[in-house]
Amino acid sequence: MKPVVPAALIYSAAVSVGSVLITVLDKIAARRHAWRIPERTLLLLGALGGAPAMLLTMLLIRHKTRHLKFMLGLPLLILLQCAAVILILRIS
Repeated sequence: MKPVVPAALIYSAAVSVGSVLITVLDKIAARRHAWRIPERTLLLLGALGGAPAMLLTMLLIRHKTRHLKFMLGLPLLILLQCAAVILILRIS
């Protein structure tokens, strides 16, 4: 196994866990009418690799499921990230 693979897996796991936590915290804040996590931050976490975990979490806890920017944007990010992984694997 190339040394890059474990690092990529650790990065992916960390971003996924962070995305899930931030999404759940935003849902809790929404229920309490408290300060919310900006949508830009949520989308940035998705773009950094947390899109699959974030989308699954949003669907499970029913958070932001009526927002097209999330329900279309996160699947698009997932497709782009999958394409990038395939491209990287073909190059190396």
